[in-house]
Amino acid sequence: MLAQRDCLAAAAGQIQDLEGVVLELGLGNGRSYDHLRELLPQRDIYVFDRRVASHPDCVPEDRFLFLGEILETLPKANAQLGRGAVLAHCDFGSGRAGHDADVARQLALELTPLIVAGGVVVSDQQLASNQLKPMPLPDGVPLDRYFMYTAV
Repeated sequence: MLAQRDCLAAAAGQIQDLEGVVLELGLGNGRSYDHLRELLPQRDIYVFDRRVASHPDCVPEDRFLFLGEILETLPKANAQLGRGAVLAHCDFGSGRAGHDADVARQLALELTPLIVAGGVVVSDQQLASNQLKPMPLPDGVPLDRYFMYTAV
């Protein structure tokens, strides 16, 4: 949890001069969504998940919610939002290495068209894309615990 919070705080600082929305891929119980709302209260935050299972206080308005399989909802978001996201937080790891690697590979292809140049992607899984340049992690965040990228 601390690694995630530190990475999101660093990302918020990195994007402060960019205009655009935030993407939260994986609502879960809503903790990171709530943290993003605190860090970036002036930003619209679009949330993606299969279903809503979060604390009632951490449920976004319907207009900011994309429900369904992530690889199906990201193209819909691209059609609606275009390349307008300055930050994407990806929290989709299942603990199954092969499955997570497959999803990460596909996710990187669908996600990068949404991120503005200079935008930041924070992920619990490693993403491979020639559109994403790895960033240094904040002090104290162990390597391979979280990943940060800037969009080129």
